[in-house]
Amino acid sequence: MKRIVMVTGATSGIGEACARRFLQAGYRVIATGRNVGRLNALKDEFGADLLPLVFDVRDREIAEASVNALPAEWREIDILVNNAGLALGLEPEYQGDYVDWDTMIDTNIKGLLTMTRAVVPGMVERNRGHVINIGSVAGDAAYANGNVYCATKAAVKSITDGLRIDVAHTALRVTLLKPGLVKTNFSNVRFHGDVCRADNVYKGITPLTGADIADAAIYAAQAPEHVQIAEMLILATHQANGSTIVRRDQE
Repeated sequence: MKRIVMVTGATSGIGEACARRFLQAGYRVIATGRNVGRLNALKDEFGADLLPLVFDVRDREIAEASVNALPAEWREIDILVNNAGLALGLEPEYQGDYVDWDTMIDTNIKGLLTMTRAVVPGMVERNRGHVINIGSVAGDAAYANGNVYCATKAAVKSITDGLRIDVAHTALRVTLLKPGLVKTNFSNVRFHGDVCRADNVYKGITPLTGADIADAAIYAAQAPEHVQIAEMLILATHQANGSTIVRRDQE
């Protein structure tokens, strides 16, 4: 029987790339997200191997109800990819927007915890499973004006490390993927639709793609059962860390 993967935030970027990569590798995928049209398009493309679930991970009640209401043939989730997340704004902390802060914290931290709490107990009961959390190089050290976003990704690292400790008595595996500069709609969201500002983020460097991170996820998932890829940092060439990027027009 095909293994089941749940991917949150599967309607674009890294999440969509992960959903596609796992489907191509022969898994069945539960794809969650807020964009009904994109989820339906994935369903039309992949058919019976994809189950779309429409909800926002910030809505704990609906997220938990959606997991609890899964059809019997979809309930035994083997892999949870906690991908849903975002950055909003790039201002000094003392000029930050309260709504942006709440949205990042509620999605990146609390949403990840909600999905973990909803799915992992079943994994523990079955004594098998794998949680792959999408963190960021931004969680290693803050960069200028990254403040709250960096803090949320630092929290993801700590939460992931804590979960790995909490399930060490089981056969579950827990992985943290930490992407660097990835070209998705991430920057468009961060800058509230300012395309020019978003495009400047990738100027002078070849960034990673969502598919690059999906490849890392499938690598971790397909490692032998006795091998746990605890953490993986994936950077673009010419990116040294979260704040050091050498752009070609600066060489």
